[in-house]
Amino acid sequence: MTSTAIKDIERGDNKPHEDLKEPFIDNTLKKVNVSEETDQNGSIKMALVSTAVAVCGSTEFGACVGFSAPAQSAICKDLNLSVAEYSLFGSIITLGAMIGAITSGRIADAVGRKGAMALSSVFCIAGWLAIFVAMGPVLLDTGRFFTGYGIGIFTFAVPVYIAEIAPKELRGGLTTLNQFMIVTGSSISFLLGTVVSWRILALTTGLAPCILLIVGLFFIPESPRWLANMGRKAEFESSLRKLRGENANISAEAKEIYESILALQRLPKARLLDLFNPEYIRPVMISVGLMICQQSGGINGIGFYASETFQFAGMKSGKGGTIAYALIQIPITIVGMILLDKAGRRILLLISTAGTLLGCFITGTGFFLKDQSMLLEWVPFLAVSGVLVFIASFSIGMGAIPWLIMSEIFPLHIKGIAGSLACIVNWMGAWVVSYSFNFLINWSPAGTFWLFSGFGVLNYVFVAKLVPETKGKSLEEIHASLNS
Repeated sequence: MTSTAIKDIERGDNKPHEDLKEPFIDNTLKKVNVSEETDQNGSIKMALVSTAVAVCGSTEFGACVGFSAPAQSAICKDLNLSVAEYSLFGSIITLGAMIGAITSGRIADAVGRKGAMALSSVFCIAGWLAIFVAMGPVLLDTGRFFTGYGIGIFTFAVPVYIAEIAPKELRGGLTTLNQFMIVTGSSISFLLGTVVSWRILALTTGLAPCILLIVGLFFIPESPRWLANMGRKAEFESSLRKLRGENANISAEAKEIYESILALQRLPKARLLDLFNPEYIRPVMISVGLMICQQSGGINGIGFYASETFQFAGMKSGKGGTIAYALIQIPITIVGMILLDKAGRRILLLISTAGTLLGCFITGTGFFLKDQSMLLEWVPFLAVSGVLVFIASFSIGMGAIPWLIMSEIFPLHIKGIAGSLACIVNWMGAWVVSYSFNFLINWSPAGTFWLFSGFGVLNYVFVAKLVPETKGKSLEEIHASLNS
């Protein structure tokens, strides 16, 4: 990472707002306090609507990463691209996302969570238009890079926004909608890509989520925690009341938010080196470690080039396997959402990691049999079933939960800089896997999947030893437990 990038991260957090003092808290709590007879539960309608708007960015994320698999053959034929050129196109999205991740915390803290999502949409729209008109690799790669930058910001802004607006008892399920809509966007790209040209695919699945998001942002409130941190008293009250309902008693939640922010703002401005302080080292290790686990399992290589993988296994066309890959993600992700706030984050991560390593081992075994010319009739079945076991297992936990935990475990004043670091690590791993995958599978398909399976064993040990359970705890309770 360059020194300029490091300085960008160090400037990622807002300066504490000077107006956020004790009298401000007291006066605000008096304003938001209501009678004991007021409905304590209020309404979650606006929280649900706000989440629905935010996850349009997640759908855009899925559309971007899902585009390359069904489009590979047609783009290579139409633009006469080599394997290396298409590998660059497929993976350059992760380089753009890495830069987006570097700036994501700073942008989200400077212009708000809504402003960050709007900016992301603009970059994605520009990128898809460039891909649509591309007649060669230069404009094609430029457009892919722009969409990468946009989704790099989305990876931070969307889960953080949802975590900050959601009631604590619904936070897990609502934040998991981020991953659900990612796989929905990816599945739509996979399915639609089998029946339309790659240019039409860019216009439809690429532009629609961004347009919906930009329109929706006009109707939803900003994160109340961000507004409180900025000292915007009236807007904080209005936002929290909209999110909890006009008849809800928000005094207790407002008090908890302000007391937490006041305590955090007594601390000095966060810097990159602060992440290595004893009080933050554990959440940094957990967040960065989970991002490494997510990528080292092979998701972006397998997902970006699924169609070609199935053809390597001996299928005449990868379309059947691609359709199955697309269809299995959505119902399994729904199951994960249901279980997240019931079974908990940690147990789902363990199940997910075990399943991904098993899926890679099955696929690798299928390719090994092909190399040895043994049981050749079983090779396509083993390869496809292994990949489906992998993606089903990934969807139930490892896809969503690392982002959820990242949004939960960091205090507000350091969330921007820490979240940017976690996103950078994630996208760096994504680039390594997505760029090298085509070369690895040409070297040894069996070795490639067994390598991912080996990383899965290490990932399982990491989750079992270091990752805590955050189910049912407020953000403030989670931060306190990590420092105990």
